[in-house]
Amino acid sequence: MDFNKLFDLTGKTAIVTGGANGIGKATAIMLAKAGANIVIGDFKKDDAEKTAEEIRQFGVQVLAVECNILKDENLVNLVDETVKKFGSIHILINNAGGGGGGRENPFKISVDEIKRDFELNVFSVWRLSQLCVPHMKTAGYGSIVVTTSMSSINKSPNMSGYGASKAAVNHMIANLAHDFGPEVRINAVGPGATRTAALESVLTPEIEKTMLAHTPIKRLGKADDIAGAILYFASPVSEWVSGQTIFVNGGGVQVLE
Repeated sequence: MDFNKLFDLTGKTAIVTGGANGIGKATAIMLAKAGANIVIGDFKKDDAEKTAEEIRQFGVQVLAVECNILKDENLVNLVDETVKKFGSIHILINNAGGGGGGRENPFKISVDEIKRDFELNVFSVWRLSQLCVPHMKTAGYGSIVVTTSMSSINKSPNMSGYGASKAAVNHMIANLAHDFGPEVRINAVGPGATRTAALESVLTPEIEKTMLAHTPIKRLGKADDIAGAILYFASPVSEWVSGQTIFVNGGGVQVLE
């Protein structure tokens, strides 16, 4: 393969869910710098528009679409609007998700709260992938990347629903790789503790010190660290990689104990 084309996404179209802020925003910017046209799907439309405006400076086309991943009609609309504007889809970054991780005392929460973890992290990923893959196969290039979590392999209290949903993501993509190939690859990236607005809101020097006690690379992650791994999976450089989960965590585990 031509070395200059390993990370070249010129002419490709990438959907990034949850792309208005944090890891999603960093990913959208990095893919744009690699040449991809970007579609930001986010339930915060104003933030998505602001991020879209930032990305236009890189000379690519950008579309912001309001999208609540819990609503099927929003997922369908996201795909329809992308195809209407760009004609095809090549890359899907299933970054949006969430849940009650760390607050899931099994004696104080409901079954509905556990269902919501799976609706956010598993069902939405499966459905949006189902919608995008036919377009990718037609285009002759497809890469899906899912944001999973260290909680998918860690064992912690009050994490049973969220952790289980992220573990399901890891196994789901390993199976979907067989369904989607050979034209479409699907992989997952599991962030360690990453400096996003959510983490910064609760971070103290003491918490950070505890988190880094078992981390060989003695710093917390940056959004660009995660985006770099996503770029690898989205790009031609990883054309023989599918069904894999990589953890980007400084080589360790960031836990509060």
